[in-house]
Amino acid sequence: MAEAPAQDKKSTSSRMLLIFVFIMAIFVMFDQDLRTSLGNIVGMGLDPLWGFDGSFPVVSLFLTGAFMTSLSIVVRHFFTDYVKQTKSQKIMSAFNKEMQAARRDNNTYKLKKMLELQPKMMEESMKQTTTQMKLMPVTMLIIIPIFAWIAVFIGDLDSALVTVPWSNFADLNATYVLPAWVLLYSLISIPFGQLLSRGLRYYSFKKRLNELKSEGQ
Repeated sequence: MAEAPAQDKKSTSSRMLLIFVFIMAIFVMFDQDLRTSLGNIVGMGLDPLWGFDGSFPVVSLFLTGAFMTSLSIVVRHFFTDYVKQTKSQKIMSAFNKEMQAARRDNNTYKLKKMLELQPKMMEESMKQTTTQMKLMPVTMLIIIPIFAWIAVFIGDLDSALVTVPWSNFADLNATYVLPAWVLLYSLISIPFGQLLSRGLRYYSFKKRLNELKSEGQ
């Protein structure tokens, strides 16, 4: 009986932290003074590392994107059981197909049994999502200040014009629904994140496969 209140308390704390982080993100997004102050503080560490005195803004964006993407993916990697996650996804997919077949065949008995099992199946599936949600505030607390630094860094450039594949004079401070630097950052970091995520996933499966082979010998 004591475990349920403890679990509820832990879950409530996680939700409160997540709410706090989102509120913080909103303030940083819309409060320029806060964003500038936070960016300047973070810049004390990042400017010497890969600011390059504003000479290579695209390189600075790439290194920042690689750092933040690696941070979030590596943290998630150590708290994710890829084998269990994939197994859960396969089971849920097969369960949904069987339920659809039962509805299509009007098999009321089978459908009733599957509906009784559905909450348990959903609970197992939600455990994977819950783990990811718990990690989000931790990574966001690091990512938000770094994003504030990027905004300040790009805004303080003497010239924000860079050469990209589609233009020789792209202004990083221009806005196309989102600021151009955000779009360029996404263009750089998303493919890098996909490669890193797939690489870590491949490593985890290969490691698990080698462990199973060792156990079978």
